[in-house]
Amino acid sequence: MSLPLRNAFLALLAASSLCIGCRAAAKPPIPAPTADAALAPSPGRATAVFAGGCFWGTQSVFERVKGVLDTTVGYAGGSADTATYPQVTTETTGHAESVRVVYDPARITYGQLLRIFFSVAHDPTQLNRQGPDVGTSYRSAIFYSNDAQRHIAQSYIAQLDQARIFPAKIVTEVTPLRAFYDAEQYHQHYADQNPDNPYILVCDRPKIQALKAQFPDLFEEHTGR
Repeated sequence: MSLPLRNAFLALLAASSLCIGCRAAAKPPIPAPTADAALAPSPGRATAVFAGGCFWGTQSVFERVKGVLDTTVGYAGGSADTATYPQVTTETTGHAESVRVVYDPARITYGQLLRIFFSVAHDPTQLNRQGPDVGTSYRSAIFYSNDAQRHIAQSYIAQLDQARIFPAKIVTEVTPLRAFYDAEQYHQHYADQNPDNPYILVCDRPKIQALKAQFPDLFEEHTGR
């Protein structure tokens, strides 16, 4: 959704339950993955890339997770020459609004990040949309960097579907990460920079509250890193 169209939704969002993300706060945490990597024996840096609707909210969740060292919003799934917000919102580029999460594998595992992604960051049963945002750029996707990430992600989706954790089948794509392109600077940490924006209040703040309620041991206040 372009910024002008998104702004047109703000008054409606503030007075309705249109945003699916708002319902995340009422859910209990989903089961942990049975297939996961062990914590690394020493500190380091690893990268995960997730797409789950508007990247503002996804970033606002992961930047508050203990063990996460850095987050960047951007575009994945398309080419370099179309990795701009005006082009991505035409829904013709193949890009998804995504978040690159750099984390310390000695403090948090890839599977724990996936659990947060599926529990509070978005609704993985929504096909090519999240709440008021509709289109393939808002699709649910996991962009894996290696076979270990692919195996953990695919196994976890199968585990959750088999247990019927969600009311519908998970539609999350699991696809190799070809490249990640940083989004424009004004999108970086947008939720923190615009805390009173009605879209943030209605669609993103409940996700932060859900993270704090469901994963208190992994939650930390954002310090502006």
